[in-house]
Amino acid sequence: MEMEKTATEGSAGRRGRGASGGAAARRASRSGGGPGQQQFYINRKIGEYEVLDEEGLALIEANADILLEEIGIEFRDDAEALDMWRKAGADVRGERVHFPKGLCRSLLKTAPSVFTQHARNPERSVQIGGKATVFAPVYGPPFVRDLNGERRYATIQDFENFVKMAYMAPSIHHSGGTLCEPVDIPVNKRHLDMVYAHMLYSDKPFMGSVTAPERAQDTVDMCKILFGAEFVDQNCVVINLINANSPMVFDDTMLGAAKIYARNNQACIISPFILAGAMSPVTIAGTLTQILAEVLAGAAFTQLVRPGAPVLFGTFAASISMQSGAPTFGTPEPSLVSYGAAQLARRLGLPFRTGGSLCGSKVPDAQAAHESSSTLNMTLLAGTNFVLHSAGWLEGGLVSSYEKFMIDVDQLGMMQKMAEGIDLSEKAQAMDAIREVGPGSHYLGCAHTQANFQTAFYRSSLADNNSYEQWQIEGEKRIEARANDLCRKWLDSYQAPHLDEGINDQLREFIVRKKESMPDAFT
Repeated sequence: MEMEKTATEGSAGRRGRGASGGAAARRASRSGGGPGQQQFYINRKIGEYEVLDEEGLALIEANADILLEEIGIEFRDDAEALDMWRKAGADVRGERVHFPKGLCRSLLKTAPSVFTQHARNPERSVQIGGKATVFAPVYGPPFVRDLNGERRYATIQDFENFVKMAYMAPSIHHSGGTLCEPVDIPVNKRHLDMVYAHMLYSDKPFMGSVTAPERAQDTVDMCKILFGAEFVDQNCVVINLINANSPMVFDDTMLGAAKIYARNNQACIISPFILAGAMSPVTIAGTLTQILAEVLAGAAFTQLVRPGAPVLFGTFAASISMQSGAPTFGTPEPSLVSYGAAQLARRLGLPFRTGGSLCGSKVPDAQAAHESSSTLNMTLLAGTNFVLHSAGWLEGGLVSSYEKFMIDVDQLGMMQKMAEGIDLSEKAQAMDAIREVGPGSHYLGCAHTQANFQTAFYRSSLADNNSYEQWQIEGEKRIEARANDLCRKWLDSYQAPHLDEGINDQLREFIVRKKESMPDAFT
């Protein structure tokens, strides 16, 4: 079919209209700042920070093997999954699967250590794994804190706005998934509108629906319209979050979605969702043991479904307040868990996901800033490949915030710059500048400074570095107010990337047909 051919060619690398990917960044810059230079993903030139030595890593791996063999992992309400494990040589007792030592690791030998997630704009495709880091926005909140300061349930308009903002942000490389939960659309139909919004309002790569197997299938079917069926079968075009129901359970919803995506050669992030002290032991070593066991079982399962299907080692770890039971963020223990998990992932040869701009604060205040920056710095230094929740997260993941999104984007630009490491080129050595200036003078007017001052340092679009008097004259604005202004400018200046009309028509027809095939459901 001609439309399929066009989409496939574009995905394979044909340069289409606006393929340079810089137009959104330029518009953002003209409207008040697009922080950081446009990169389609980060190629880290700094080393990884490691907290475990060989002895420590071997100990945790041995304990995870014991857990898998003696205690096992439950695969609930999925007879097919249990049968697959039985045929693979596991000891299946009811819904509990016990794994002989080495079985999961053996199965994971077929999983790629590095792969490409293709975007509909080929130049925006991202590398997952190796020295690459990909920033994706917040995922999952049912509420938003809007530009009028109101905390309310999210709508599809909010969702579309966040897609547009992620598209315009040079330091965000990925459109993400459920940027907020649009509660004004029935539960069983909103995934169609969300996936379509990613396809229509952005040309960056995106995530699929995992809330039911049939919704995962709808995502794949829409991707086949966008990219072409053959291209989808042979290439990763969507990445998907599969949470373990910790401790040590995979339920039928997650397993069903994982099977759909793996069968179609699409990427799964196997990610234990851990609140340490409640869903894992209170200790770092105990939590790491459980995370590794859960990932080994879940990731190996994707290889049973389709050997070679891309899969990531994921973790989301937070500690809890022993006073309230609420999750806490930006604290030392989850950082140590993420550092350790990243090392374990590299030893397995799997891409790694963790981190983001996480915080427990209700508003974008100093608490939000220090908790988010603590988490984000760790995320980069751990060598994380796919970073979910990079921008917009508030209130322990209950809220997507417009203002926090813009502040986080600024921080992501800084992380992007940090990842470049130290330039040792002849120009960067600046010996000509040192000779020109000599002792006792200054570098402000020298030729080297004049030639490089525009790109030498990271330039924040939100930080106020003017005098106190200038700050007063400009209205004594806090960073939240400046973020609010900038966000409004971005949304006002947004222009959609080109999407082939024929493909768009097919997508809309598919959505209408699917929605008409079932009654509305709100549970």
